[in-house]
Amino acid sequence: MTSTPLVLYNSLTRRLEPFRPIDPANVRVYSCGPTVYHYAHIGNLRAYVFTDTLSRVLTWKGWPLTHVINITDVGHLTSDADAGDDKMEAAARRSGQDIWAIARHYTDAFTRNLDDLNIRRPTHMPLATDHVAQMIEWGVAIAERHCYLLPDGLYFDTSTVPDYGRLAGAADDAAQARIDAVAGKRQPQDFAIWRTTPPGETRQMEWDSPWGRGAPGWHLECSVMSRKYLGAAFDIHTGGIDHREIHHPNEIAQNQAYCECEDTGATFWIHNNFLVDRTGKMSKSSGEFLTLQRLVDRGFHPLAYRLMCLQAQYRSELEFSWDNLAAAQVRLKRMVHAVTALKARAEAPTGKDASAYRAELDAALSDDLATPRALPVLDALLADKKLPPADRLAALADFDAVLGLDLLTLSREALRVRPADATIDEEAIAARLADRREARAAKDFARSDAIRDELAAAGVEVMDGDPLGWDWKLAI
Repeated sequence: MTSTPLVLYNSLTRRLEPFRPIDPANVRVYSCGPTVYHYAHIGNLRAYVFTDTLSRVLTWKGWPLTHVINITDVGHLTSDADAGDDKMEAAARRSGQDIWAIARHYTDAFTRNLDDLNIRRPTHMPLATDHVAQMIEWGVAIAERHCYLLPDGLYFDTSTVPDYGRLAGAADDAAQARIDAVAGKRQPQDFAIWRTTPPGETRQMEWDSPWGRGAPGWHLECSVMSRKYLGAAFDIHTGGIDHREIHHPNEIAQNQAYCECEDTGATFWIHNNFLVDRTGKMSKSSGEFLTLQRLVDRGFHPLAYRLMCLQAQYRSELEFSWDNLAAAQVRLKRMVHAVTALKARAEAPTGKDASAYRAELDAALSDDLATPRALPVLDALLADKKLPPADRLAALADFDAVLGLDLLTLSREALRVRPADATIDEEAIAARLADRREARAAKDFARSDAIRDELAAAGVEVMDGDPLGWDWKLAI
């Protein structure tokens, strides 16, 4: 294990705290996963870059890790609380497709996003629909003391647990505004454990229960699956900051009701902040949202987006713009260029001491995952001419392990992402550039300029004199 103690910000206490695992032989982390009714937008994916950074740091520090990311394929309503339709059912009606096929399609798309961003697969990625029986058992266990029945389902009475909403902190009017009124609720913040199918309606996803045929509420799945895969008490629960006000307090209430105690489930509750654009928070409900594939279609490598995320501390808002993403891609190219040069000159490691760089990396990441502090350390390592190339590459392995930029294997060619509307392929570009080099060698500058103009018309910018040594790039 590295030497600097890990300190993390705990939303439950609103302060930085030293991380001490419950069981050093098995650190347990639960991360709220996607609702698979549509593609993940890049704001959603920021959460998993953060979670991956956390899991990489824990592993790098020597702790064995069990990590769970759930897949919500039932129960998440179009409202944050208990009004509206199930997002999965709504997507099925809108598309006219089988709801199970929709869930599989978008789950597969999400896992491809993880792979493209070099996000490590979790230990478990359970589906909510595989755990409905356990959710019903949980509801039965808490119903008598903590729930009440309304015509549309079984509701949790938040007044029956101690200090409900502690995680959310002070009363939040904006959060309360996200909870739609439901006739008969005892408190506005009470929430559905089970939602019965309305009379005369049939859902594609519904099950029999003691409270009628229907489907579980969204909040219940995380309590059930975290307990099943991690135990009643585990180390860390992560999610977006929007979960801090409603979803996670409801999880905690369910956990307390089930154990009849004041335990919240996780010791640390950690939340990443929003990715925002110039018009506000990224949201699929807006109808227009950016997916990772749209970035690729514009000619950006997925790891440029990962680097852009790492350039901000996870608890800070991160503004998205195409200029910011382009700057991250240039920075990534500079790193790859430096690593390529080191590989060309590297011989056997000399054993020269690179421990100062590892110590600086450790100090930055141990301070609540301060990735913006770690990146300049990486830049300094790559530029340190006093340290032989092979020794720099050996130290770089530690940076790759925790930052996940894949610099030891990422190639210059891989960073040449073809925009979706490109009309020329790489073989044709290479051939025309070879012709241009031949013309320049013969001092036929008119022909050289003509080839440059021809490539420009096809969307290819010839990069003469580029200090990074890239021959060309496709316009975006």
